[in-house]
Parts: sequence; structure tokens; C-alpha cells
Amino acid sequence: MPTKNIIFDLGGVLLNLDIPKTVQAFEQLGAPEFSKLFGLGRAESFLKAYEVGYINDDEFITDLQQLTGGKSRDEVVHAWNAMLLDFPKERIDLLAELRKKYNLYLFSNTNAIHLSSFAKTFSDTFNGASLDGEFSKAWYSHLIKLRKPDVEAFEFIIKDGGLNPSESVFIDDALVNVEGARKAGLNGIHLEPGKTILDLDWNLS
Repeated sequence: MPTKNIIFDLGGVLLNLDIPKTVQAFEQLGAPEFSKLFGLGRAESFLKAYEVGYINDDEFITDLQQLTGGKSRDEVVHAWNAMLLDFPKERIDLLAELRKKYNLYLFSNTNAIHLSSFAKTFSDTFNGASLDGEFSKAWYSHLIKLRKPDVEAFEFIIKDGGLNPSESVFIDDALVNVEGARKAGLNGIHLEPGKTILDLDWNLS
């Protein structure tokens, strides 16, 4: 069936990310094991809990402060946001072109602190524009309490958006997320390392 809907990931697809910047920032704040905690064990549990809205900002920040030996709220929030870079104009211009032919959606694994930060970056970069305004609907993991690559998360957005999976394409730079989308019946495009959305063939069947 012809494609009618495109669902974009955010970080690494529309927004440039540099995760090592956050790792380095926490190491400088006195958390030398942050790179390990970031993906494994206890830290993974509270990071994931925050990403699906199970803990609030204050609880998350307290966890980060404990990792850094009690650094200030501002210091740990700044370190947490260090990974968030810029929105290249040409990618946002491409969205405007694609909207002429497709319905555009956004689905991001994120959290309240990051959402506040990148929404401001977008607004500051594009003359007060709203990131969510670029899409028919935007879903953020901490608000829907579901995250990629879980099939249930994709089934939720399909139902909530009233989407026909066979007419919908999901684009992510993480292959595991694309695989999750495919399990839910969506068509998936993996944005491979070194590629941007400007490199894709947008003549979608």
C-alpha cells in the first residue's frame, strides 16, 4: 500500500546528539563510572524509569546528585543536557517538503528535562516555532509511559494516531527500534551510521 504516514525518531535523526558529552560531563562532576552506569545496572533502571515517567524530575535529579557526590541541581541538569546539540536547518526544511505529501509524526524515547531543553533549542533556532507543530502528533516516552523498542509502544501510537501500519513508515537510527516497529506491523527504515535523513530516498512506495 502507498505510504501516507512517516513517523520520525528525534535524537540522531532530527536532533544531533553527542552522548559522550554527557558521560564526560558526569565524569568531571565526580562520577567516573557514569559510562558503565549509563547502560547497565542501577543507573539504567532509574534512567529507564525516568524515560517512561515512573519517577519525577526531583527523584531523577536526586539520583544524579547521589552519583556525583551531591553536586548542585543546576550542575547535574546541565551535564544531563550536554548530549543535546542542534537541529540542522536543512532537516527541518525537509520536513516542510515532506508535509506536502505525507502526514508526519514524532516518537521519541526522552524525558521531561530533555524535552524542555530541546523544545527551547528548537524555538530559539526557528524564530519561536514549536517542534510539536511540525507534526500531526508527537509522542514522548515519558508522557505515554511506553518506550521503544517495545512492541506495545508502537501498538499504542498506531492506535492513538489512527494509523494503518501498512501505510506508515518509521525511521530511527537505532536498528533495535526499527525492528520493534516492524514487529508491530509498521514499515521500518534504519538510518545507518554516518547517514542523515537527507540521504534517504523519499520516493516512498
